[in-house]
Amino acid sequence: MNDDDFTYSGGLAAMLDRYDGRRDPFDFGPETLPSLDVDLEALVTQIVPECATRIATGATNTSWSRKRIQIAEEFVGNSELAFLNAQLISNLRKRSSPQQVPALFRRLWAEQSDHLLAALDLRWLVSSVQTFADHGNTPVQREVGQALRMLFGMMKLYEFERLFSGRTPGTQFLFRRKVDASLPLEMNSYSLETGGLDINLIAPIWTRALMDNTIAPLTDHLLTELNRDPGGIFRRLKIMRDRRMAKRPRT
Repeated sequence: MNDDDFTYSGGLAAMLDRYDGRRDPFDFGPETLPSLDVDLEALVTQIVPECATRIATGATNTSWSRKRIQIAEEFVGNSELAFLNAQLISNLRKRSSPQQVPALFRRLWAEQSDHLLAALDLRWLVSSVQTFADHGNTPVQREVGQALRMLFGMMKLYEFERLFSGRTPGTQFLFRRKVDASLPLEMNSYSLETGGLDINLIAPIWTRALMDNTIAPLTDHLLTELNRDPGGIFRRLKIMRDRRMAKRPRT
């Protein structure tokens, strides 16, 4: 067996090399992030200025200052609290971060979830819930974060590949175009009429999240948005199921 037999040449070892290569900690230089006891209410009312997108005169040009400026470009006019959430996430993706960062991230979501849900777009909300996978401080937070990291990650891969079909996200495939082919890993096919895999994926995560006051509002918001989304795999399967059931003879 040679490398041509594998999707990822080199197997796990090579995958880990690539994974770890993106996780080098930021160089902060003289800069720092807010302390754990920072006044969050004050950050809610403070707005990110346009000057945050430039290195201040005399400031050190470090990897963190460059990353902070890159993030700031998305948050000009938004609250400093929303901006801080994004900065914390960027650090928590690294192998290490300033000591207070994990607890400060959790404090933001424990105390300011209403503001963050209103201030952040869905992309940053997804990033937020995925961050709980490695940095939650309760089993529920870590389990829900990991489950949603996998769910949303696989959705992103699938929906990206599907764009090459030439069909828009809200357009279903035709029944007559289905090919007779096996699924990976010898999995049984999904049944449109009676299959419950979609609900079996979502309902347990949603239920589990509601057991933890910190991650519950974020998860409830995201899964409600997923339920509302008109152009994802779950909505397309529902429409296909409804069409199939409508054609079945009534008894």
